Amino acid sequence: MSLQDKINSVSSFKDSLGENLIGIEKEGLRVAKDGSIAQTPHPQSFGSALTHPEITTDFSEALVEIVTRPTKGASNVIDELSKINHYINFHLGSNERFWPASMPCILRGKTNIPIAYYGESNLGKMKTVYRRGLANRYGSVMQAIAGIHFNYSFSLEFWDSYQKTITSESKLDSKRFISRHYMALTRNVLRYGWLVTYLFGASASVCKSFMQDYHDHKLEEFDDNTLYLPYATSLRMGDIGYQNSQEDNKGVKANYNSLRHYIYSLRAAMQTNCEDCEAIGLKKDGEYLQLNTNILQIANEYYSSVRPKPIINGSDRPLGALLNRGVGYIELRSLDVNPLIKDGIDEEQVQFLESFMLFCLLEDSPVISSSEINEIDLNSSLVAHRGREPGLKLMQKGKELNLKNWGESILNKIHDCSALLSEAHQRSVKQISDRIINPDLTPSAQMLNEMKLQEQGFFEYTDQFSHKYQKIFKNMKISDGYFSELDRLRMLSKEKQLEIESDDQLDFDQFLEEYFSSDT
Repeated sequence: MSLQDKINSVSSFKDSLGENLIGIEKEGLRVAKDGSIAQTPHPQSFGSALTHPEITTDFSEALVEIVTRPTKGASNVIDELSKINHYINFHLGSNERFWPASMPCILRGKTNIPIAYYGESNLGKMKTVYRRGLANRYGSVMQAIAGIHFNYSFSLEFWDSYQKTITSESKLDSKRFISRHYMALTRNVLRYGWLVTYLFGASASVCKSFMQDYHDHKLEEFDDNTLYLPYATSLRMGDIGYQNSQEDNKGVKANYNSLRHYIYSLRAAMQTNCEDCEAIGLKKDGEYLQLNTNILQIANEYYSSVRPKPIINGSDRPLGALLNRGVGYIELRSLDVNPLIKDGIDEEQVQFLESFMLFCLLEDSPVISSSEINEIDLNSSLVAHRGREPGLKLMQKGKELNLKNWGESILNKIHDCSALLSEAHQRSVKQISDRIINPDLTPSAQMLNEMKLQEQGFFEYTDQFSHKYQKIFKNMKISDGYFSELDRLRMLSKEKQLEIESDDQLDFDQFLEEYFSSDT
């Protein structure tokens, strides 16, 4: 069935697309007055990073992560994100502010990137040790990079109607049908994900302090304090970002051709010893240096621009939940935090991403061959480093294809799919599509052009937004209902952390042994 045929079929139940759920995870570094990473603990006024459902931390104690609840509609999810942004800015100490970009502020060396602390429970210790393992394996510096994750799920009502349109699969178990098509969607996100990096990349430059441990880079000097690439879109998605070079070198690569292939490929990496990790050691002076010496400590260590995710209940293991319950939603992980936008992402971008997800679901999605994997990796790297370069060519099915022409073709299909969502979605796709014709409209180009015009390097240019947004959030009228709800969650999170700590029966060694011996 062609894409247009599928669009026609879905049009009869397109209202069910309005029930789809959107979630956003947004990371942001807390910084001190001088613009360096804050060395203070996660603020008590935010609640427990271990148990708070909406305000937590990522790699660093200073890297705050906002997690919105799954909600319907782009305006609703941005509204919630903005309210949480308001709350954390309001409760942040007067000597700190949030850094509004993906690439970090001034770095004073890897020892000044504090690893996140989650308390003294076994679960909390495990989360900290996992991050210590990341630092020992990949270095702390790249872990200080922030990003935005876009989570998306189609409604059960949609899936029920959609299954009836595919006669060859109409009698398939619904869980299996949904997972099969989520995996097909995931493969298309990998194929066409370079377009997301091109359109929304906002990290073409970086502070020199970030690169002090990188001696073999190809970045150019912008000024005394800034490095960049003139046609880059997202250095975060490039060579200096968080990549799985160890896994690739060991021949372990996630396989997206079916859910079982995906689960088994990650389990293989989690169960295969790694010589480089063995060299780090498991413990030093009685302190864990990493959770284990395998290629992956846990499944989440595998970096990818997209992940199929299960709905987690309680103490479920992610891969076990995927196997037992199937795919619950898709996590798109390739989005930069846009310093030009107060919340790092806006309603227009969310509507585009919804349309992109629908296109990736409806577009034909064959299995990915080893040669296509190489093309996907090449295209991703080319666009990250040189995406706005005039005449840049990408690879598709063994042939070179002009980025602009291929991009226009994909965007036309995304626009066709957006008609199933709303007129607002169509307008958003049309507006953002102009960036493929005019690269100067992309966030990466806008930022570099402004830096040149204002004669400012990365830090000076970006820092003005950190002060601007802090002032905006501090001066916003307090949303009483929302603030009281987050106050309630803060108190509950602290109580829950204390409960978890008091309930521990095993010592940490036994806890880890039991954790890894159970279904992963």
